[in-house]
Amino acid sequence: MFIFTKEDIRHIDRQAEERGLSEFTLMENAGAGLYREISSLITKQQRICIAAGKGNNGGDGIVLARYLLLNGYQANLFFPFGPPEEDGTAGRHFRYLKACGFSPVTDDLKGDVIVDALFGIGFQLPLREEAKVWIRQLNGEPALKISIDIPSGVEADHGSVSEAFRADYTFCLHGYKPSAFLVPSGTYYGKTAAVPIGLPQEGKIRVWTEEDAINAWPSFAASAHKGIFGTGYIIAGSDHMPGSALLAAKGALRSGIGKLIIGTSQFASAILAGEVPETTYEFDGLEKTANGSIPKKLKAAAIGPGLENEDLIEQAVQTLLEGDFPVVLDAGALQKRRYMKREIPPILTPHPGEFSRMTGLTVKDIQSSRIQTALQYAAENEVILILKGEQTVIAFPDGDAIINLTGNSALAKGGSGDTLTGILTACLCTHRTIKEAAANAVLIHGMTADLWVSKYGVRTMTASDISDMIPEVMKNLENKKGI
Repeated sequence: MFIFTKEDIRHIDRQAEERGLSEFTLMENAGAGLYREISSLITKQQRICIAAGKGNNGGDGIVLARYLLLNGYQANLFFPFGPPEEDGTAGRHFRYLKACGFSPVTDDLKGDVIVDALFGIGFQLPLREEAKVWIRQLNGEPALKISIDIPSGVEADHGSVSEAFRADYTFCLHGYKPSAFLVPSGTYYGKTAAVPIGLPQEGKIRVWTEEDAINAWPSFAASAHKGIFGTGYIIAGSDHMPGSALLAAKGALRSGIGKLIIGTSQFASAILAGEVPETTYEFDGLEKTANGSIPKKLKAAAIGPGLENEDLIEQAVQTLLEGDFPVVLDAGALQKRRYMKREIPPILTPHPGEFSRMTGLTVKDIQSSRIQTALQYAAENEVILILKGEQTVIAFPDGDAIINLTGNSALAKGGSGDTLTGILTACLCTHRTIKEAAANAVLIHGMTADLWVSKYGVRTMTASDISDMIPEVMKNLENKKGI
């Protein structure tokens, strides 16, 4: 499940042409693939109207029309901006369609199924007034609505939308486009599926699936001891916010960490001791770490939930970053700062509001370009950025990015990020690579909410419930892994 930007697709198309795979062939492959997907959604009794533009997206619609007609479907082509240029690739496919004996052009937009083939990845805002009129008319039809590649009016790489076709289904050619995962553009796609068109199916940005999680799931010998599962250190909680440390601790312990040390105030530790007796404590851990003292033999550390003293936090962050283990920065540890290049990049876990304070960007701008903004920040600052929210983005400094699709609005509760910090610390202690650890932590966190909602609904979930769901989520993954 790879995601390709506009520039990615253009680069891949150029490579394909250099290797002898022509644009005409790619368009043929696209139409054939679209037919295979769409024919499963429609019947031969339905009227299918394909609204085709003058570019390659319209050409894909023309090839789809030919496949539908050859197989006995009632398909018509509607050209709101006129037919394609005769000497272009779409025009050549249109001539081929007519040479097959079909004359499917209609002036009637009506249909039981409307296929949007107006604009593809080349589209850029603003939308012309003429196009707005046609899109409004298409949206007003009481029909099953299907988009080819991208809903017309939506850009490939950005989430901003003025007006756009509202699809029930979008079949993304070659792979998904970033706007399928952005706000508000993602709401126009409906259900999505990727349609291969004969090009290499690999990219730098990908969706992390359950299959990926299972493949990355760590296995341990029956003789494994707590040292194998790793020691983690979480600096969290204060006299005013002891619950943050408790939520992080429960998240880590339920996620399989071998040994957990919580650095917190003595008051907070007295509250935690009865709730998580498995944890050991570093009293006044923030102050001690700020002064250069940390526990030995750490496999991962995290800092931030429920902390208040900015000066001590900054000193403690710098102490942790001098170590040779993964470091997670969350909540109070998320500040605008410069990061020195480090063999193991620090992991930052902001929500959009925190990321706005870190970057100076507005939340709206961040949400409309989450993937590219996260990647740019990760590369410029040599960090791993987990940009939380709907469809969390995990961006790496090498240009790789992972999109997580698990989770729902039940996670929009205070403290859910603290629990993620604990889960992430545990995964960093147990997984083979930092990328797999980050991806699986976010996936597990989201799956707990999906499981809770399937049982109890959205509104009742609290951050404490996340840790209660972890055992069942992990059991399901381990069963599928065969552990």
